[in-house]
Amino acid sequence: MRDFFRLEENRTTVKTEVLAGITSFLATMYIIVVNPVIISECGMPFNGIMTATVLVSAFSSIAMGIYSNNPIVVAPGMGINAFFAYSVVIGMKVPWQTA
Repeated sequence: MRDFFRLEENRTTVKTEVLAGITSFLATMYIIVVNPVIISECGMPFNGIMTATVLVSAFSSIAMGIYSNNPIVVAPGMGINAFFAYSVVIGMKVPWQTA
């Protein structure tokens, strides 16, 4: 792991990176609940949205770390979710399947 992520070259340690990962997760974990709450108001199932949010966030964040060697958390943006739910589906009355 040290060689793959070039930790010594970047002047960091496994402990520092694990703590940074935990901190990043704690700072962004609200998305796991808020995203499904917003989108479920359109009629989509809460549990399905929560599962999709967790899987997409985990996969894309892991891919970002492995592929680009960049420790960035990737998750659904709250702005586009609110636009989808409140403006397009509820406001413009477009069915969520179409939107």
